[in-house]
Amino acid sequence: MSEFLFRYDQPSPITWAYLSGLLIVALFFKFNRIFSIRNLDLFLLLMLGPGLLSVRQGIENGSPSSELFGYWWLFGVNAVLLVRALWDSAMIRRPLLDPNMNASGLLFLAVSLFMFLMANIINGASEEDDLHSAQRAQLLSHRKASSVEQISLETHGPGFPLLFSLPAIPTSRVLGDRGSEPVEVPGADNAEVATDGEPPAEATSDDAATDEYAFTTGQVVTAKVAAILSQLMIVLGVVLIGARHFENFTMGCAAAMLYLFLPYTAMYTGNVTHLLPAALLVWAVYNYRLPMLSGVLLGLAFGTIYYPVFLLPVWISFYWRRGMWRFLIGIGIALSVLIITQIATSSDMAMFGSRMQQMFGIHWPQSKNLSGAWEYWNPVFRWPILATFLGMSLLTLPLWPQPKTLASLLSCSAAVMLGVQFWHAHSGGLALAWYLPLFLLMVFRPNLEDRTAVNVVR
Repeated sequence: MSEFLFRYDQPSPITWAYLSGLLIVALFFKFNRIFSIRNLDLFLLLMLGPGLLSVRQGIENGSPSSELFGYWWLFGVNAVLLVRALWDSAMIRRPLLDPNMNASGLLFLAVSLFMFLMANIINGASEEDDLHSAQRAQLLSHRKASSVEQISLETHGPGFPLLFSLPAIPTSRVLGDRGSEPVEVPGADNAEVATDGEPPAEATSDDAATDEYAFTTGQVVTAKVAAILSQLMIVLGVVLIGARHFENFTMGCAAAMLYLFLPYTAMYTGNVTHLLPAALLVWAVYNYRLPMLSGVLLGLAFGTIYYPVFLLPVWISFYWRRGMWRFLIGIGIALSVLIITQIATSSDMAMFGSRMQQMFGIHWPQSKNLSGAWEYWNPVFRWPILATFLGMSLLTLPLWPQPKTLASLLSCSAAVMLGVQFWHAHSGGLALAWYLPLFLLMVFRPNLEDRTAVNVVR
């Protein structure tokens, strides 16, 4: 960022947590209604910051006690947020509580802050997991599998890595020949590349040695382009939902502004694994009046990171009286496209079977190679948590409340993605983007009791 602004120094996460907290209170706290739900929501969202900072400090300083404290803190705050999301469906009165700044000021701040965050992505180092995803996508597009790909289901959880290569075409056009410059990818063994299940041949020339690292610069840029586009789609989708479905442009800007101000957004600005599913979920909500298009977007989100599959019962319940078959057809279209892509990028049936297992998460809950919070806790406790989550997402929320409105669709979807945080074994409650945009829309929504599928779906 110093290349654009003279002597600019990026603030540390702790400094940004203090500054953003003060700005959030100044912009959104209702000083004339101290004991209001809006202020409680702001307090809960701000309480996520200490947990995130404690986890980050523990990882950077090699302090397991600090990291474990952060995970306990995040699990406690997420538990309260889950109760808040479930309680939202029972709230009838929604008084209009405007932010302490008009829409023009909020929009200006949102655009400015977005540019700063995107500049940090461009100039900063990519996350290791994002580079793994881009590397796996590049190799899969050439029907190859690396050592990273072979153990990705155990180390990164289920998902479909080829979606991360969507920005590869514009990236290659911008980079040109630079796309094949060798770049060290942290944590990835680029030299161990196997094709059709055979061991790699030894490099006999300089060209063969270079091919082992081909496209790695493009992979880094792909990860950054995907992160920027995902952040843009999240912010734009939140603003448009406020303008179109809430009929209040100010509330849409307020939700987007609060999302950009949160310490989580600054700390995980470039994490594609968190952002791409969140962007697809936001746009599925925006197109909720078009069941087939919402089904396609939700199906793509399911294919991306697997966990949105638990949203299907809630969305089917919403479209039960009108639009259900169109929604299911959209899901089928998205999954069919993903499966066809799997076939096109697989060299044999064994590779296709492993890709399908990766995308659909066909395996029992793991008790080894866990990361995040479950690296420190006994994995046995994941079983009752998972059973409770399945009961909530598959039985309780599809049946209650009835009939489903846009308000209950937002709150129930946020509750489901919040519930995932408690048993997700590969980020330990850190994938907050999976529910934050939906939760913020729930916080700023007006009364939406008339927005049922019978009333809005043609």
